[in-house]
Amino acid sequence: MKLSNILFVIFISFLLNFCDKKENQQHLFILSGQSNMARLNPDISFTPALKKELGEHNVTVVKYALGTQPIKRWYKNWKPLHGKVDPKNGNLYDTLMVKVHKALKIKHFNTVTFIWMQGERDARTNQGNVYEESLLGLYNQLSSELGRKDVNFVIGRLSDFDMKNERYPDWTRVREAQVKVANSQPNFDWINTDDLNDGIIRNNKEIKNDLHMSENGYKIMGERFAEKAVLLIKKGN
Repeated sequence: MKLSNILFVIFISFLLNFCDKKENQQHLFILSGQSNMARLNPDISFTPALKKELGEHNVTVVKYALGTQPIKRWYKNWKPLHGKVDPKNGNLYDTLMVKVHKALKIKHFNTVTFIWMQGERDARTNQGNVYEESLLGLYNQLSSELGRKDVNFVIGRLSDFDMKNERYPDWTRVREAQVKVANSQPNFDWINTDDLNDGIIRNNKEIKNDLHMSENGYKIMGERFAEKAVLLIKKGN
């Protein structure tokens, strides 16, 4: 056999082996936040989109979210600009991690992606001045607990609900902090939700620039989260 043919066979074998390994990779997605995450049903668009891209049996989704909650209920070292750390911080994070560790006992995951949709409460209570630090702190807290430095991070930016900061005084400040954090690391990204809070909700009610998303808005949000997550995974590979 000619050397060129031998090299070709070796290359094809390597390529097939590489593709097989990629197809067998396991991916964990951790979803958390407040009401707009709580109302997102991953089974409608998020999980199906991931399975289409990554494989039917290669995707595990863990979600825990609760409406009206500030980031301090996830980030244990949260404190106001002038104040101390509350020992009660992080109780929702602990609940989330019980579910995460349960998944980790079943499988080894090649990638972990954290999906975050929160910030309304902090914008309403004038805590935007510490939101950037808190969001980074939460990510580092999760990464440290998982013992990984390669956790991907996708942030859902607050919508255009209160761009004049009339009802939620730190609305735009939190939005800006979310984008700043998302642009700070190559394995971070964010999605736009400004066009998702118009349309129809339950009981055929129409909304415009609402605090929450429309029924179709949640479907699109799930698709956008999945798209960004897959891009980060492929970028990492």
